[in-house]
Amino acid sequence: MKTPYSVPLLWDKKKNTIVSNDSADIVRMFNSGFADLVPSKIDLYPEELRSEIDEINDWIYNDVSHGVYKCGFAGTQELYDAAVEKVFAGLDRAEKILSEHRFLVGDRLTEADLKLFPTLVRFDEVYAVHFKASRKLIQQYPNLSNYARDIYQLPRMAETVVMPHIKTHYYASHTHLNPFGIVPAGPNVDFTRPHDRDRFTNAVVPTIE
Repeated sequence: MKTPYSVPLLWDKKKNTIVSNDSADIVRMFNSGFADLVPSKIDLYPEELRSEIDEINDWIYNDVSHGVYKCGFAGTQELYDAAVEKVFAGLDRAEKILSEHRFLVGDRLTEADLKLFPTLVRFDEVYAVHFKASRKLIQQYPNLSNYARDIYQLPRMAETVVMPHIKTHYYASHTHLNPFGIVPAGPNVDFTRPHDRDRFTNAVVPTIE
């Protein structure tokens, strides 16, 4: 029997079972679920900011991160047009927030930033082409593009982005969207270029070891 596979996956080696394959649950588990075993100075979901984080997570997911899939898999022009409107309304909303703050929830890195980052880092290379979310590139948003580089340049973050793997996965997986599995060239966005987010001098940037 063929079964679908998904990532991420949290596996319990002792009990030989799946703990969770829900990325939102796994983020919360890693943030605080093992605090007794591995204390951390970083809290990506602080109690005093949870309602704001939850609100931002909700529209980021529905309008942007899941919204690009609604663009790509739209079965009619009307569905595509509606999805595109929501995606770019969400990006415009994030751009405005980031024009005033270093991070999405004020001046502190939270899980909301880590949830938006994967969408931003994939957008110009994949979503704008493969899913036709092509009204505007992230590189055309001054705050979003600088913000993406800021997050990318945090310690250990670059290790999570392997663009050849990302592009091969998307362009080879959805054969009904890309029947020949051709992976397009470029645009080779350089996330190592300097960013301007240091202008927010009150921001708290965590030390990640």
